[in-house]
Parts: sequence; C-alpha cells; structure tokens
Amino acid sequence: MKKASTFEKIAARCWNVLNEGKPFTPVFVTGIFLLYHWESWGLSSFWADAALALLWTLPLLAVYFLYDFPLRLRFFLWLPLLAACALFAQAGVWPLIWLAIGMYFFFTVIFWGTIYYHLRIGTTLWNFTRFWKLVLKNSDSTSGNAQEQIPKFLTALLVMEWCCRSAAEAGIAGPGLAPLFFAAAVGVYAFLIHRWLFTWKPVEIPTYTHNVQPSKPLANKVYMIVIDGCNKDRLAQAKTPFLDWLKQTGTEYANMETVYPARTVVCFSSMFTGTYPREHGISSNMVYKLGVKTESLFDSLRKIGKKGVMLACAHLVDAFGEDVETFTAVMKNDVADPTIMRRARQIVEESDPDVLVVQLIATDQTGHSRGVFYDEYLEKIAEADALIASFYEWLRERGKLENAAFIVCADHGQSDGIGGHGHLDEGERYVPFIMHGPMIKQGAVIREWNSLVSVAPTIAYLMGAPYPDKSRGPVLVDALRTQGYDTGENIHEAAGPSIHCDTGKK
Repeated sequence: MKKASTFEKIAARCWNVLNEGKPFTPVFVTGIFLLYHWESWGLSSFWADAALALLWTLPLLAVYFLYDFPLRLRFFLWLPLLAACALFAQAGVWPLIWLAIGMYFFFTVIFWGTIYYHLRIGTTLWNFTRFWKLVLKNSDSTSGNAQEQIPKFLTALLVMEWCCRSAAEAGIAGPGLAPLFFAAAVGVYAFLIHRWLFTWKPVEIPTYTHNVQPSKPLANKVYMIVIDGCNKDRLAQAKTPFLDWLKQTGTEYANMETVYPARTVVCFSSMFTGTYPREHGISSNMVYKLGVKTESLFDSLRKIGKKGVMLACAHLVDAFGEDVETFTAVMKNDVADPTIMRRARQIVEESDPDVLVVQLIATDQTGHSRGVFYDEYLEKIAEADALIASFYEWLRERGKLENAAFIVCADHGQSDGIGGHGHLDEGERYVPFIMHGPMIKQGAVIREWNSLVSVAPTIAYLMGAPYPDKSRGPVLVDALRTQGYDTGENIHEAAGPSIHCDTGKK
C-alpha cells in the first residue's frame, strides 16, 4: 500500500487552510479584493492603499477568526452585514459582491465538490448537481458553510473596499476610526451571542483518571477500528450483520459522546491522550504546532515495553508523528477501505503490535462528497461492516484474538449538507462504540453518558499501562467482566464461522 508522501502531508496542511472556516475567511477576502482590483496591480499607489485597507480590516477579520458561528448562530451574522451595508456600501460595489459570491460557489461547488473529489477519490464529474445543495444546507463552520461564509466575507469586503477608496481619496487618515469602531461593535456582539446562546458544548470531566489499575493486564492485544465519520443513526439503518453480532456478544455504549470541536484530528487527539483540546493543544484539523502537548497512549505503552501503531491518513501525523503509519488518501473511494484493511493485515504479520488502531475513511469521504442522507452513505457503512468482519475472522484464524479486546467506534458523526462535523449538530455528537472480547461483558448496553476521552485510559487499563499524564476520561469498567472471562470460555472461538460476512469487493 502506498504511504502518504511528504508532498501529500504538506498538501493536506495547505488544503486545511482553505477547508477550515477560520483561515478561509481572511484568505478568501484578501484574494477576492486583489482579484477585483487586478487592473490596478501596476500602480504603486494601489498597493499602498490596499495595505492600509487590509490593516484597517484586520480587527474585523480577527473577530471572525476568533468566533465561529455554527448551527443556529450563523443567522446572527446577517445583522453585521446589514450594518456594513448601511455604513460602508458605496456606489459601484455590486460587481465586487457578485464576484465574491460567484467565486465562492465556483470554489466550493466546482473546484472542491467536483474537480477535487473527482481527482482525489473518483467522484463523478456531475457531482456539482448535488454538491450545491449540500453547501447551502451545511451547518458546520468550514469553508463549505455558505450560510456562515457569505455574510462573513461580504461584510469584510464592504469594509475593505470602503477603506481602500477612503485611503485613495484622503491618504492614511482617510479610513478614520469607523472601521475600528465597527469591528469593536461586532466583537462585543459576537462575545455576547456566544456567551448567551452557544450552550451545547460537551461538559468536560474536571478531574484526571483515577481508576485503580488491575494487578495484571486484562488483554494481550487491542485491535481498534475507527469508522471515520460514521453517523450513529445511519449506522442503525445500514446492513451491518457483523456489527450487530458484535453488539449482541459484546458491550455497546449507547450514549458515547465525541469532543468539541468534532474535527478528525481533534477527536483522535482526545481519544488517544484522554483529554481535551485545551490540554493536548490540537483544536482543529489545521495544526499550527505539530504534536500533541501531552502524553499519548503510545507513550504509555512504551513505558512498559509495548508497541502501538495507528494506521491512518496524513492528517494524523500532525498529532502523533511517528506513531502513525500513513496511507495515501488519494485513491478511489471504492478501493480505499479494502486497501487500508489489507495493510492492517500486513502490519499484524510484520510487526504484530500490541495495540493496532485502524482508521477507515470511505464512509467519511462519501458523506463529505455525496451527503449523509443518500444510499451511497449506507452502502459505505455496509462495506465497512464486511471488511471489519473479514479482518476479525482473519485474526481469529491466526489465534490473534486469544485474550484480545476488539473495539469498533467512530471519531465523530456527520450531519446534513457536506457531511459536516465540528460543532455538534444532530448526527455529529453521539457516536457508535462497541467493545468485544473475552474480558468484555456479553449483550450489555450501557446507556449512561460517556465520552471518547475514555478511550486512552481504557486501553491503558486493559494493557496494564500507566494512564497518559493528562488523561481525564474514566476507564469504561462497566463493560468489563469482574470474573469468569479467564475460565476457558473463549467468545471468539464460540462465534465460529457464523460471523463470516460477504466481503466481495464492489
């Protein structure tokens, strides 16, 4: 299997500048402003005026960088736009507005939703016929959220154009203090809106993990499959005989909550450090300083001479470095997950790690490119189920599951639109989470609230490793048998061939 190249890792980081809503807004505003004035590029006076206009607009751009307006909060962005129209709109500004809106939809619908996905994962070149609807419905704070980005970039462009014209007419004193007062007013407005109305962030666990560790390891191995972006409700509607069997013969956590913001790198960082972004330092897919700032599960395993490997896409290198064996995400979506699972088998054969974490990406990519509420999404979940079943059976035949824990979960869900995830819309917040193995209770359903920050301490508990230094999640002891799991009963062997699923490639 082809690994992610250095170029792909750099390209992934560059793409996050345009994908993440926070950096996209200032980059897009500046780019559209310069494109609109391309005929003046040869004039030194224009560059002086443009620099001054950007300087005066920076406070507003900083407010919009600091504050996301996800979900219902995005409707509050139209009031600052109306105020900007009243204060800063000038004659002849309509061409700038239409250029910005046109280029935005060209970028999101044609370049991103059609060309990019066609070249990267093989999506049809007719994807734009659906993607424009996904962009309009998307509620997450990415660049693909039209209802958030349009009022943001139009407001900033009106201010920037007004400042540029004022500077051209009256020099450095031209813009005056109006843009600064406007930015300050928007800042206070945003602060109050978020203080009063941004109330749906998950409650953080205030203390560090304090479970007493067992006298000996409970598991010899841990195999964990993360179905990236798997919507829990859609999973229940998909054809998943193997995952259904895992639930029946293992333990299901029915209210497992992801972390905020529910972005892939953030979620994985929280899962495998046991703590939150404010401590591990990864707050979006756009990682400004590489590496988590706290100990990870992989560090804990090293302390007892054991090895963990994460098989994942290039994004996860930014958080976990050499503990990640990367795979290229530039391949047809229909072959992505089968290729990943073949590489997982090779890793088991070559290095036999004590803990193996595998990220499946096709479900997430289908949600982003084709939408969550379409049949293609259910088909990818069903494909993941068959591939996991085949991998499980392969491990069982080789004796790898003897006293091993097997975990299947998602890092986050996905919501309507372009498979949005980040700010915990319905469909993002609660994720599937199943534990299985001879030390795991059979047929148990845990309905109490739990959080993905329990992943690292739970695996450490199973392996007899110390908890990561900032781990806050409690060990998921409700899933563990208190006795009897080591009396010769072997749930893996008992399952036999009845769990075998059709894994024929589509």
